[in-house]
Amino acid sequence: MIETPSYADALRILGCKDGRLVKVVGFASAAARTGWALAGGGQLVSGLADMRGDIVRYGEDVVHRLPDLKSGVDRFTRTQRLAAAHAVVVVAAYFEALGEAKLPFTLEQLDRAGKLAHGVPTPERFARLVAALLLERLPTPEPHVPYAETRLAVERAYLRMSEAMAGYVGGLTVWDELPVDDQLLLPRMLAEGPPVHALRIYDEDYRSLALDSHEFAVRSLVTDKPSPATALSRVAWLLAELAPPRVGDRPMIHRARMAANALDQPLLIAGKLPEDVYLPLLGEGYLSPRFRVAELTRECTPALRSWWEDQRELPDSEAFLVGHLTSLRATQAPLLVLGEPGSGKTKLTEVFGARLARSEFLPIRVELRGVAPRAGVTEQIEQAIAAVLGEEVSYADLVAAGDGAMPVILLDGFDELVQGGVNRYDYLERVQEFQRREAGLGRPVAVLVTSRTVVADRIRLPAGLLALQLQPFEDEQVRQWLDIWDQANRALLARRDLKPLPADAALVHGEMARQPLLLLLLALYDAGSNALQRDHGPLGRARLYEVLLRDYTERETGGAHRIVIDQELVLLGAVALSMQARGRQVITDEDLDRDLPALCLGGEEEPGEQEEPVDWARRATERFFFVRRKGHAFLHSTFGEFLVAWLAMYALRDLDRRRRLAGDEPLALVQAVDDDLLYAVTSHSCLAERGPTVGFILELLDEVPAAVRARCVTLLAGLLRRSLYERSRRHFTGFRPVRHTLTRRLAAYSANLTLLIVAASEDPVSVSSILQGPDPMERWSALNHLWKGQLGQEGWSGLVTALAAHRVVEGDVEDVVLGGEETSGMGDVVVAVATGHTPRHRRLLDLLLGALGEGRDLPYRDRVGLVGELLRTVAVRSPAMHRALGALWAEEGADHAELRPLLAAMLADPGDRRATWEQLVKAGIPETALLEIHQNTGLASGGP
Repeated sequence: MIETPSYADALRILGCKDGRLVKVVGFASAAARTGWALAGGGQLVSGLADMRGDIVRYGEDVVHRLPDLKSGVDRFTRTQRLAAAHAVVVVAAYFEALGEAKLPFTLEQLDRAGKLAHGVPTPERFARLVAALLLERLPTPEPHVPYAETRLAVERAYLRMSEAMAGYVGGLTVWDELPVDDQLLLPRMLAEGPPVHALRIYDEDYRSLALDSHEFAVRSLVTDKPSPATALSRVAWLLAELAPPRVGDRPMIHRARMAANALDQPLLIAGKLPEDVYLPLLGEGYLSPRFRVAELTRECTPALRSWWEDQRELPDSEAFLVGHLTSLRATQAPLLVLGEPGSGKTKLTEVFGARLARSEFLPIRVELRGVAPRAGVTEQIEQAIAAVLGEEVSYADLVAAGDGAMPVILLDGFDELVQGGVNRYDYLERVQEFQRREAGLGRPVAVLVTSRTVVADRIRLPAGLLALQLQPFEDEQVRQWLDIWDQANRALLARRDLKPLPADAALVHGEMARQPLLLLLLALYDAGSNALQRDHGPLGRARLYEVLLRDYTERETGGAHRIVIDQELVLLGAVALSMQARGRQVITDEDLDRDLPALCLGGEEEPGEQEEPVDWARRATERFFFVRRKGHAFLHSTFGEFLVAWLAMYALRDLDRRRRLAGDEPLALVQAVDDDLLYAVTSHSCLAERGPTVGFILELLDEVPAAVRARCVTLLAGLLRRSLYERSRRHFTGFRPVRHTLTRRLAAYSANLTLLIVAASEDPVSVSSILQGPDPMERWSALNHLWKGQLGQEGWSGLVTALAAHRVVEGDVEDVVLGGEETSGMGDVVVAVATGHTPRHRRLLDLLLGALGEGRDLPYRDRVGLVGELLRTVAVRSPAMHRALGALWAEEGADHAELRPLLAAMLADPGDRRATWEQLVKAGIPETALLEIHQNTGLASGGP
């Protein structure tokens, strides 16, 4: 929940000059702190009747003066005053209705009640009543909440006020004088009379607010579906309605606003584009998106697409964005924008920033992949500012130069921090702390953060966090965008007797046509030879990427042979692999000039052998799917993920080809399979670190004949069994983007071999079949220990997610089956053996821990003792243990002192401390408690 104003807050914000009203509110506030006697209750002469008159008059005055209250102040002050005006209207409507209600007494009669009522001084009761009526926080309209729901929240506030009134009257002498029937009916009369009438008054006053304030009007627009629009064009005129465009900014601010205005740039700012197509400009080719919206809590599962299907869809996303920036929530918590790869998250920040550039807001866009990932929020913003302005400028100086313009920080690509090997699970909390600190310094700031949906389960969600999920295009939006493409390219394509891609041919490809980036790629690919218009079969994402890259390379090289095109794809794959191994999305020329020849030439050439030196970085990155940002980055991260998958499959095909060429020659049967290229490609990081990479591998394998896949499974299983043994000589040894230990490289290689075996198999595979020989489960356990200890948090988590499994028991023989539909997830199998327990024991432990955490039959101390025994004796370290400890901590009346030693034991291992810390916090253990335990038990320094 966000902090909304009470009536008392509203009087302060609006500078109320009604002395009697201010005195009553001040008395109630002081009484809440010190008691009625010290607050001066004995000298208070105002009563309910006088208070009602003052409140109603002040409400009418505020509605009348609203235009004046808005003028001549900055954006945030205006937002505060509008929220305060709404609070005044809510309370004034109730008091007006209360005075007109048909009750068995009047307010004047209540004011003449005795000094003592049932032993409690009347002023003290009055102080409690005023506190309940005027000091409680009140609902405020928000753009993601329909007016009907805001009205319901106001009605609940009125019911609470009526309950307070009933309690107040029940303690006065007037109550004793009422007939018994009136005493019985009074709570119902108060609950049904004033609230219903007050809601009618509130409706009229709210309409007056909306007529006099564009901010309230914008929030009302959110429920109406507008006509299709491009490039958030309605945002521009909605902002202009709020305040005229800013002029006369200082040079520094003018340069910052100019940098944000990207609408006249091509839809894709990339390297060398195809010469026979025209890319629409961002301002004409970006369609205003659709969103679903939800306020996130700890119980939410925003990483699941199915969860979002039940959340509210915003009919008018543009009105929402404007309404959000003019709401109190904007400066209290970040707005999180989630989306699938290619859904347009980055473009949203570019277009939104451009629309804000001429408004009363100051947009500052931060590409998180281009700043220091471990830096603080303020430092990251200053790094982005320096890149735009070409000079070092502090954030505080920039805001001061803005002369009242409210900063809007657009943090793009939070998933790159989470998936880049940097543990920033608390990043959104750090952003919220930044907002609180800036608000305390008088510099309120709104923040928008974009991220892939898939990482939403790996971050902590701060209070009040509102999230949007970008929705795929509707059919009508697909047609609208292709109409724009048609207008831009019809004449150009006609020169080659081609036509732009029609909507019917695009929609055949289903979800592919409904993601903005993929729709553009479909149109680009079809512009080569109208291939999509001739072949009406659906195209998968991996196939689209491959044919697009091949088509572009063929056109650039004048119809090169397949081998030459494969060489170019290997070159691009080497760039992607070099990035992934480093855990970065940007790579420098120096890195590429070192890595590319080492992989593409095998590192076997002698200096001086080449006739002319090759500019490897330029040769690889001059394509249209690269952009330059302090180095080189792919136009979209999914290009890199696809190319890593393609390169792994190329190495697998090369492995199969070499084995087939060897045939049945006598020496070939005893020589080791040449897996040097496969090892070089798959031994630096786990392929599952980036989830889409595994998906691309599965798509690419679907096009491989079954017989070839079967041969590959056999080869890979043999390699897996020998993967941890020493090899005396290998090629490609010069390709070392990151210097890992041999143990880590062997862990990555064996894990990736396992992933490829399961992906290539037509049917599920058992561990005993691929780890042939004695004690396959023991060897499987050893592999799991290796993976968990060496792959790092990202690699291990990705492996657990990607490699599903289930148990089978035949007789007394236990096995694990990988793949297939009957899966319970690797978390149920891998974690079991990696923590030293058999799968059969793991299920029993999970059930036991769940019962201990949630059961009430055993006394609390006994359950804590059993959990401690499991922790000490069997060394259980599992998600079920985390959940059990969280449930015990949150239980009413819990003795936290008994749990602290158990938590200290959980945090004792430095290697697992960070991951355990995160899981315990997600389970409900306050981070402050863990920090205290961490400091008091003498654990290693350096944070969790």
